[in-house]
Formats: sequence, C-alpha cells, structure tokens
Amino acid sequence: MIVKDITNYIEKLAPLSYAEDFDNVGLLVGNYNTKVTGVLVTLDTLEKTVDEAIEKKCNLIVSFHPIIFSGLKKLNGNNYVERVVLKAIKNDIAIYATHTALDNSNNGVSAKMCKVLGLQNTKVLIPKKKQIKKLTTYVPYSDANDLRKSLFNAGAGNIGNYDQCSFNVEGKGSYRGKENSNPTIGKKGELHFEEETCITVTFENHLEGKILQALQKNHPYEEVAYEIITLDNKNQLVGMGMIGEFSSPMEEIDFLQFVKSTFKTGCVRHSELIGKPIQKVAVLGGSGSFAISNAIRGKADAYISADFKYHEFYKAENKILLTDIGHYESEQYTKNLLVDYLTKKFTNFAIILSEENTNPIHYI
Repeated sequence: MIVKDITNYIEKLAPLSYAEDFDNVGLLVGNYNTKVTGVLVTLDTLEKTVDEAIEKKCNLIVSFHPIIFSGLKKLNGNNYVERVVLKAIKNDIAIYATHTALDNSNNGVSAKMCKVLGLQNTKVLIPKKKQIKKLTTYVPYSDANDLRKSLFNAGAGNIGNYDQCSFNVEGKGSYRGKENSNPTIGKKGELHFEEETCITVTFENHLEGKILQALQKNHPYEEVAYEIITLDNKNQLVGMGMIGEFSSPMEEIDFLQFVKSTFKTGCVRHSELIGKPIQKVAVLGGSGSFAISNAIRGKADAYISADFKYHEFYKAENKILLTDIGHYESEQYTKNLLVDYLTKKFTNFAIILSEENTNPIHYI
C-alpha cells in the first residue's frame, strides 16, 4: 500500500470537501506515492508522536488535528510546529490530518461521542450548506436509461434514505456540427433535431470528478452538454455536532457524573442546573460554543462540548444544561474511531493507536 491508498479510504469517511474553509486538512508532510510500513493514529502530532512513530516503524501519521494550521514562513526549529515538521521530514514520515472534515462526517467525531454516551435516534445538529450539487444533461432518448444507471453507480441521485433519484423531461434538442466535428448522430454541416431526455440528478460535491467521468464515458455525443450548479440546500447527513436521546432520562447530577466518568475528565464545568431530567442531548467535539443556540433550538436538555468562555455560560438562560468537558476529552475517542475504521480495511500492516497523551491541559 502507498500513502494515497490509505488517504483515499479515509476520505470515503471524511471527504476533504467537508472541511471548513479556515482549516488545513489532507497530506501536510510527505508524498502520496510513498510505500507505507505502518500507520500511527493520534489526536495531535507532537515531537513525541513522531518519536513514537519512529520507534514503532510507522512512516505515516494519521492525526486528527493538523500540526500545520497557519502558514509556515521558516523551518528553523524555533517552535514545536517547526520541530515536528523537520523531524518528520528527516525521518521520511508523512503526516495526514482530518480535523473538520471528520467533524462534519456523519460517522465522525460527534457520532463517536454519541456512541460512547449511548445516545439513540441521532441526527446532525448543524447541517452543512453548499455540499450538494445538481447536474443537468441532455441525452438521446434511447440512451437515457444507460446513462442514468452510470450516474447512479458513480454516486449521483442519493437523497437522504433514497437512492437512484432523478428528474426526467423529454423534448427535442438541436445541433449542427462544424467543419471539424464528428457527430455520433446526424451529419456534419446539417442542422439535426433529436428526441432527447433531460436528466437532472443531485450529488455530494466531493463526487463531482466521478460524476463527470461517468457522464463523459457513457454519453454517446462527441460534445456533451451539461450544467452543474451548487445548491443552498442543507445536507442533513453532513455537518457539525449531533443530537440524540438517552433511552431513559437521568437526573442532572447523575448525568454530570456519568459524563465525567465516560470522558475521563478531571473537571466538568457546567451552567446552572435547570431543574429537570436530562434525556435529549446535543454534542460537539472540540470548541463548540458557536452551537449553543443550535442546541437550544433543537430542544436539547443538555449540550456537551468544550472551551466555553465565562459569558457564554449565561447563554443557557435556564433552557439547557451547558456541559464543558474539555477540548481533548471531547475528542479523545476520535483516534479509536479511525483505528477501527482503518483496521477493517488494511490487514497487511500495522494500524497502531498512539499511546501518547497529547492533552496540553493538566488538572490539580
């Protein structure tokens, strides 16, 4: 296997197009064509992480957080970021980061939090916009069925719990081939009218390359007429955070103790108790204060996330129990998720869970 084989599989779970605009995801250090000897999965890539990879003969580090976040202007080893990059390059170790691409995945960070907590009937808390595109093309009536099947096989036409979705209108198209044309139907230089089907399908934007490849390969015309537009529709299966329910409600103190134990955190900060049982819970790994209003609108009894500031706890307004469990703690099970996912696919070399605790925050 080469690095590209591993990263292609990761991107089935967390396509890079899912990442937020501010983020830096993908292969940060190394070459996609490098043969892989082993994979070390970690939450953060620090110097001790690279040392662990060297010790365990892993030349690919799959990290949740990107070690390179903002631009590097120098590589002198003057800070921990530069030292990590230099050590990785010196030892031919590639570094790949998923970050918000995995945050927005339907089976990503928040889904893992829900699973650990035992939440049921889960759904995305903040569905992501501009993740759906629409293709419209025109094909001779006799070829429409085969082309539709090809587009479906490439991933088009999936809407929620339905697949093979399309809209089709029959009409008459016209064209005239110029001097250098070689028309499949009709004659060069002559105006031709053809009974055609207008096919419209939607698809997730990371599939655009596959969709266009299927279109060009299976369309009979020499020149294929098509249009692609990006929709404002929210993708209900892609986005930040999740919301779900316990099978039975918990008293608030029991809930807080359960969360503290489940996430093995030294400290749980929370807003004022709201005086009602907790059953519906929203979660979001990492810094999640921006989603407090979404959790309230979703009628969650509690919201579990991290990095809430002092004044943000006031936003609870006795409507929700805000629960800050710590940044590292909220995302700690992400590396287990990635190891389990990769191990099912790649069995011919080691997929290793990093033993290093990279949490920069300590409690007394």
